[in-house]
Amino acid sequence: MTSLLTDQQRARQAHLAAMRQELLAAADAIVGYAELLEEEAGRIGRDEVLADLGRLIVAARGLYEMVDGRLAADRAEELFAAGDISAAERALRHDLRNPLNAIKGYGEMLLEDLEDLGDQILAPDVNKLLVQVSRLLSRLNKIVDFSRLESEPSADEPATAISPANVDLLRAFQSVGGIEAAKPEPGHILVVDDIEANRDLLSRRLGRDGHRVAVAEGGEAALRLLQEQDFDLLLLDLMMPGMNGYEVLARMKADSDLYEIPVIMISALDEMDTVIRCIEAGAEDYLPKPFDPVLLRARINACLEKKRWREREHLYLDQLEAEKAKNEKLLLSILPSQVVGRLNDGEVIIADRFDDVSVLISDLVGFTEFSAVTPPAELVEYLNWLFSHFDILAGELGVEKVKTIGDAYMVVAGMPQPRDDHAKAVARMAQGMIETLEKVNADVGQSFRARIGIHSGPVVAGIVGTHRFVYDVWGDTVNVASRLEAASLPNRVQVSEVTAGLLGRDFGLDPRGDIEIKGKGRMKTFFLDP
Repeated sequence: MTSLLTDQQRARQAHLAAMRQELLAAADAIVGYAELLEEEAGRIGRDEVLADLGRLIVAARGLYEMVDGRLAADRAEELFAAGDISAAERALRHDLRNPLNAIKGYGEMLLEDLEDLGDQILAPDVNKLLVQVSRLLSRLNKIVDFSRLESEPSADEPATAISPANVDLLRAFQSVGGIEAAKPEPGHILVVDDIEANRDLLSRRLGRDGHRVAVAEGGEAALRLLQEQDFDLLLLDLMMPGMNGYEVLARMKADSDLYEIPVIMISALDEMDTVIRCIEAGAEDYLPKPFDPVLLRARINACLEKKRWREREHLYLDQLEAEKAKNEKLLLSILPSQVVGRLNDGEVIIADRFDDVSVLISDLVGFTEFSAVTPPAELVEYLNWLFSHFDILAGELGVEKVKTIGDAYMVVAGMPQPRDDHAKAVARMAQGMIETLEKVNADVGQSFRARIGIHSGPVVAGIVGTHRFVYDVWGDTVNVASRLEAASLPNRVQVSEVTAGLLGRDFGLDPRGDIEIKGKGRMKTFFLDP
């Protein structure tokens, strides 16, 4: 057993040594190119790029030191001690990708700056450096593999053949050239990462694209900023000390104020189960480190555009609700609320009989002559002013305005909501109308008076028309109220004997005697005291 353990330890040390050698070679090449670039930039006076070069060199040396220290021979057993080989692999890959992300990002930004400057001297070496970084990234999963102690496949092995269908697909993509997506308006983006170089790279790249950028070095700081400012998008690192990115995401999705802010997870972990877990938790997208700048830009733009569409959708829904409320208010101004409810519930034909109601009809004395000599605008203005006051009074007394016809005004009590005091309600309405008319006359300098008639009994009420529909009432009760109005005197309220009986002693009544009512013969009527 001892011999077997020793063999295993030796195999691990040999495997780590080979891994360390390959990684150190790549890291050494990256550091070499970076230092050559710094020297050459100083020699030719490219001071504009020295700052980014300095950051790139720091990241490159950090990569070299990490490989040299983490994969030293005397640390072999430390890497395997935890027993979870896959966890050790993921941790090392994650830690290696962080400096590689910084090197790649600074290198790409450096190349963009050199292209803007028209440089032909430094750009080739920057490209060589980026090639080294890309090669290392492409092989990182194969190099950092603790589960295999045998030799890796030769680089000379043939690549997997591409199927004819995929060849056709690639040709189809190549033929669709020159299509450029519309660029959405810039957004306010929060970058959350515990590594300063990553925050700096993302902030500067996003700033170049016109976005406003804020940064946070951890989950707690990110949540504080989210409470203080409005953000359009969150770029969230997954692996952070303290509160990790997944916990931040979960907190956001549990908060109604933060729920709709889109989140793109960015991490050196690229395992599919991690991606699925983040998407299930509510992340909008997921990008592995080091990220491709073109892909990052495309996904950020897609997230921002999606958010804009959601905002437009909310705006349209709010506008629809406002229009619905407006239409509801308009309907309520011409129809009783109970009838509006029935229409909204889908009723097409609305017709009801009410056995106990009181109908009031009023008319302005001399208004026909007045309208013949008065400008239309002045005429309508007066009626609108007067009837608006009548409407307010009707609302206060709880009686239902049915309609106006010219200068005639009609209200009913006891429908569509039955009430025992319907006669008393319209009697108060009549007294209030005469009082209101006198006040309006004083305000506008007129001297109109009104005749009012009231009768009580059964009616039929319902909706008439399908386009400009109205809620109307019919029956003998309406006809009698109209005849009582026509036979009344200026500024007097004439009521039928039936209505007088319902009013009882609560109102003063002055018997008028029997009068001839057209279509009804002689009827006993009363004048309501003011």
